[in-house]
Amino acid sequence: MKNYTSDSVLNTKSYAFAIRIVKLSQLIQKERSEFVLSKQILRSGTSIGALIRESEYGQSRADFIHKLSIALKEAHETDYWISLLRDTGYLEEKLSISLLTDCSELKALLISSIKTLKNNS
Repeated sequence: MKNYTSDSVLNTKSYAFAIRIVKLSQLIQKERSEFVLSKQILRSGTSIGALIRESEYGQSRADFIHKLSIALKEAHETDYWISLLRDTGYLEEKLSISLLTDCSELKALLISSIKTLKNNS
């Protein structure tokens, strides 16, 4: 499959988001001694970028689209964990808004990419 996402906005933003999620997980573990939720958000938040990278080597267009669709599902799950951490007091409002905004941007980019790929099929 064509190296579609390499150096793309989607690739760059998902990587930067993963870094923020790793730091968030470390912060929650260190300052709040919360390990279960921090592992959940770490898993889903970092898998978005990993799936986008993996999609670059999809065996077919359908496989490429499928990997991006899974990344979108992980972004939706990450949105859930951020909201839960905010609403249970583990995450400050300002930080949660910033993370939710980044997550929403990733979801919008993924939706747009998936739609474009499907329309070009």
